[in-house]
Amino acid sequence: MARPPAARGKVLDAYISLLCEEGERAATLDATAARAGVSKGGLLYHFASKDALADAVIEAAEVHIARDVEAMCSATEGGAAYFIRTSAEADTELDRHLVALHRLAQAGVKNATEKIENTNERWYRGILDDVGSKDLAHLVMLTGEGLYAELSLPGTWYQRNFDGELDRLLQLVSNLKKLGNLNEH
Repeated sequence: MARPPAARGKVLDAYISLLCEEGERAATLDATAARAGVSKGGLLYHFASKDALADAVIEAAEVHIARDVEAMCSATEGGAAYFIRTSAEADTELDRHLVALHRLAQAGVKNATEKIENTNERWYRGILDDVGSKDLAHLVMLTGEGLYAELSLPGTWYQRNFDGELDRLLQLVSNLKKLGNLNEH
């Protein structure tokens, strides 16, 4: 696959940055061009509209998502532990693209919402394959999502109360996996 032109990449990166930092409304074509250091005409050469930019974000996000799902499914620690451990990682390229997807979804971009739902389904399936229990897969998924949400907030509450506890949480998941299928009554 040929490398995209540098200007195209700069424009896409600028748009993602604006989405993450200021939201979809602020990520206008003019603001994106200014952030990228290109003219509006230069932006339009690569992306004919905001819809085209949104599609490019979704496409770029899929590259990072696919890598993450593959890494999760092949992790020696197991998909559940991988999901929780990586949920505590912020400021990664995956994180940046997920935030951009969420901003687009919040603005009503249907394809972004579908990508998020598809991603969650792929993560859930990877976790379920690892733990073998829907109940435990739900617990892991919600724990990872809660951890991610807490770490994305400003302030230091999490760090003051749970810093250094991730290893204990991962051990807890390992112990729960040993209990077997929690769906059997």
